[in-house]
Amino acid sequence: RKQPLPFLPRKIGLICGRGSAAMHDVTVNASERWPGIEFEIREVAVQGMQCVPEVIGALQELEAVAEVDVIIITRGGGSVEDLLPFSNESLVRAVSDCRTPIVSAIGHEQDAPLLDFVSDLRASTPTDAAKRVVPSLVEQESIVNGLRNRARVSVANHFEREATQIRDHRRRMTTVISHIVERSAAQVAHLAAQVRSLSPAATLDRGYAIVLAGDGSIVRDESQVKDEQIVDIRLAKGRFAATRIKEIR
Repeated sequence: RKQPLPFLPRKIGLICGRGSAAMHDVTVNASERWPGIEFEIREVAVQGMQCVPEVIGALQELEAVAEVDVIIITRGGGSVEDLLPFSNESLVRAVSDCRTPIVSAIGHEQDAPLLDFVSDLRASTPTDAAKRVVPSLVEQESIVNGLRNRARVSVANHFEREATQIRDHRRRMTTVISHIVERSAAQVAHLAAQVRSLSPAATLDRGYAIVLAGDGSIVRDESQVKDEQIVDIRLAKGRFAATRIKEIR
C-alpha cells in the first residue's frame, strides 16, 4: 500500500514540534535543494498526552489542503517514552488512512516507532527527510544540461550521417549518369558512323557517280537515256554534263 512520492511537490505539509530543530533542519535543507519550495507547517506537541490528538488533527488539516502533495511528520531524538505516541494505534491508523503520501522522520536511525512501518517512506533524520522529498535543483540542472548535450551531439551525428549518405548518393548518381552519357555517346558515334557509311557522299567517295536525267531523276537503267541526250553526272568532288553518243554493246 506504499504510495510513491511526487517528484517535486507543489507544497510540503510539515508536522513538527513548536520552534523545533527538526522544523529548522527540514525547511532549511529543502530550501537549499530547491529554492522557493513552499511549506504548510503545523506545529504540535511531539510528546506527552497531547501529541497523538494534535498530530492527528494536523494530519486532517493538511489532508484538506489541495496543494499539499506530501506530508512529513518529524521530531528529533528522545527517550523511548518520548517516542511512544508515534506507536499509538490511533495515530498509526490515521496515517494509514491518509491519501497524501506520508514521510516519517522520528528520532534517530536506531529509533523505530510503528509510524515508520505505516508511512510511505521512512527517513532516518529530518535532514534526510528533506533530501528524500525535494530534488536537488543543481543535480536536475546538471541532468538537463547533460541531456541537452547528448541531444545536441545526437542531432549533429544524425545530420553528419545524413550528409554523408547524401554525398555518397550524389557520387553514385554522378557515376551512373557519367556511364549513361558515355554509353549514349558511344551509341551515337556508332550510329553516326553507320549513317556516314550508308550516305550517298560515302558512296561517291569510293569512286561511284550519280547520273541524273534532264528532269532530275536518277538514272538506274541505260534505257532511261536516249542517244544524244544530255545527263548530269555528279562525283564526290564536282559534277559535269555528258551526252550519250551511242549504246555500248
